[in-house]
Amino acid sequence: MRFSRAKGISMGALALAISLGASVPVVAQTAASPSPHEAWQRKAPAGAPNVVLVLLDDVGFGASTAFGGPTVTPTLDQLASQGLRYNRFHTTAICSPTRSSLLTGRNPHATGIGAVMNTADSRPGYSGFHTKDTATIAEILRQNGYSTAAFGKWHQTPDWEVSQSGPFDRWPTGEGFEKFYGFQGGETDQFEPTLYDGTTPVLRPAGDHYHLTEDLVDHSIQWLHAQKSVARDKPFFLYLATGGTHAPIQVPEEYIARYRGKFDQGWDKLREEIFARQKRLGVIPANTKLTPRPAEMPAWDSLTPDQKKVASRLMEAYAGFLAHTDEQIGRLVQALKDSGQYDNTMFVYIVGDNGASAEGGLGGSLNYLGSMQGAKESDEQKLASIDKIGSAEAYAHYNAGWAWGLDAPFQWTKTVASHLGGTRNGMVISWPKRIHNPGGLRSQFSHVNDIAPTILEAAGIPEPKEVNGIAQKPMNGTSLLYSFDDAKAAERHSTQYFEVMGNRSIYHDGWMASAFHGRLPWQVITRTDRPMEEDKWELYDLRSDYSQATDVAAKYPARLEEMKALFMKEAAANQVLPLSGLKLDDQRLPDPSGGAKSATYYEGTVGVAERALPRMMNRSWSLSSDVAVGNASQGVIAAVGGSAAGWSLYIDPQRRPVFTYRAFDMKTANLVGQPLTPGAAKLRVDFDYDGPGYAKGGTLKLMVDGKQVATDTLPMTPASFFTIDETFNVGVDMGSPVAAYPKEAPVGYRYQGGRIGKVTIDLR
Repeated sequence: MRFSRAKGISMGALALAISLGASVPVVAQTAASPSPHEAWQRKAPAGAPNVVLVLLDDVGFGASTAFGGPTVTPTLDQLASQGLRYNRFHTTAICSPTRSSLLTGRNPHATGIGAVMNTADSRPGYSGFHTKDTATIAEILRQNGYSTAAFGKWHQTPDWEVSQSGPFDRWPTGEGFEKFYGFQGGETDQFEPTLYDGTTPVLRPAGDHYHLTEDLVDHSIQWLHAQKSVARDKPFFLYLATGGTHAPIQVPEEYIARYRGKFDQGWDKLREEIFARQKRLGVIPANTKLTPRPAEMPAWDSLTPDQKKVASRLMEAYAGFLAHTDEQIGRLVQALKDSGQYDNTMFVYIVGDNGASAEGGLGGSLNYLGSMQGAKESDEQKLASIDKIGSAEAYAHYNAGWAWGLDAPFQWTKTVASHLGGTRNGMVISWPKRIHNPGGLRSQFSHVNDIAPTILEAAGIPEPKEVNGIAQKPMNGTSLLYSFDDAKAAERHSTQYFEVMGNRSIYHDGWMASAFHGRLPWQVITRTDRPMEEDKWELYDLRSDYSQATDVAAKYPARLEEMKALFMKEAAANQVLPLSGLKLDDQRLPDPSGGAKSATYYEGTVGVAERALPRMMNRSWSLSSDVAVGNASQGVIAAVGGSAAGWSLYIDPQRRPVFTYRAFDMKTANLVGQPLTPGAAKLRVDFDYDGPGYAKGGTLKLMVDGKQVATDTLPMTPASFFTIDETFNVGVDMGSPVAAYPKEAPVGYRYQGGRIGKVTIDLR
């Protein structure tokens, strides 16, 4: 029997009556009676579009074919032909602040994330987390009838909260996304990533031909299909932030092969080629000037033939990586078309969260995390390993010269927020149902904080004054819908400041004032203590100087002073002050390790950030474990780090205890004992440091039941960290493998055939 709710009977009373077997009157629902779902589920405004927001990582303005670049990006090109290209779109010059500004519609420091996550400090604007008065666009849409999901890079959760102890309110699923599948750190291995499903650490799917970008798009499509199947009339918001093309540069070889020999001309010539194509395409004005190479950066012709070979291969791999990334996004676009959802989907494709990255150093690197900490690779080492570039066997990053080349026609690169090479990125918006004259170019000033207001206006949802009972800061961005129908519409985003690590600038009504703070963008962990007042300010008239090529500070001193004062006003209003260069190890931040000198972990402990361990760098330490060994025991007992660097204690298929310490590409030590007798065993590793000082070597000793069974020495150890995304795990090696485990071992090489009692780390 079907029941309808009788007028005047509460649902509780109705349920009680039914449970008692009472006769319940059946009353027809009238037009005046509210449909239950109207009260129980908030619906999006009629006709509200789906929204897909794609953000690539570390892509220069001149990298893609859509903006004159050498890398073929057919998906981006197709979307541009069906939508609009924006050639004066801006990011913040570095990843975490860009993502924060993008997702909240606010200036990055106003949200609390004015610095990249691993350089957060105690200043309110650099805290490393969103404050609750800057809710994300995902949370707003979720509360207004949208399904929401995020796939890929997050990099918005403070380091001290990235563990299975939480709290989780600053993870994606606590910030408005109902579904999250991706990674937390600034980068991850593309073949063996450190992954989370929601808040749970997970191993990547098994298989011999895995790549993270393909996996992320697979999950995105699966989620879209589920929404279409179950909630057919409910719009969705899908945020896809790829690991491509951030280092490590890793991509299937077939994509690298497409670009073999394409970059033998070098970065100086490449930059000229990009510049010429940009003019032919019309994505830059005809009177644009090509800015010169920084004096600190080598000319291509100054390299030796062997250096050129390695550099060319690094760039070939990077181009293949970008091409592969764009191809995967094409699968997502096709899924939208196949399901009939494309026409009413606003597809926002942002080509980079900052300028191209110079973090690979002047010489490029096959293991750049080590290179930036002093583990320098010789030219001979690089050449000998040239065929590993792009593969799982390298943690590669290209030369800074390529980054500069791909940022044509602008000065500088990623992290340099004072200049457009750090902040100018290409963007394409497609929305067939709303964009009536596709294929156009839009040159109004725009910024990542404009995207959230654009989405709200497109959906017909007003900007909320309050979210979850908390009064909200107003959004700083301006909706771009006004530009859709009129290429000549007056720009509405008239003022915008930029600041990263002391590099700073201010845009206002076509003018830009810029101050470079002196830290070269390839000197990744170099502190900048120069007083701010010593920085030289430059002035540019961007109305006639598209590429920021001609400093007119001497010509317009009064305007420069006005711009400097405006910067300080904006800085004060957005928690940018006090200004500082790169700050490291701010002791006033929460320390996830608690300053521990000793810590014990048990089987099942996974996903622990390296920073949460006792600080093992630059000192002596011991690692010990009680294990129960069976006849067929094998697998990882404990591991931290990954293919770039780290250590792993494990038992191999012959029941031999093995300790592997990977010191980047300087040396991998493998200490191997005799097969263990089934039963209880006490394993211990001692490391005697050759200090004092940073990054020194030392002696490793492996012991079984108190007896030394193997020893080896290391020429160096990391000064600061093994990794910025891999974790510490007991009983499994999550993410990329530290050691060369048996080829037949499953992903993660989980311990089996025995039991791990405990694992203890002691600082000595």
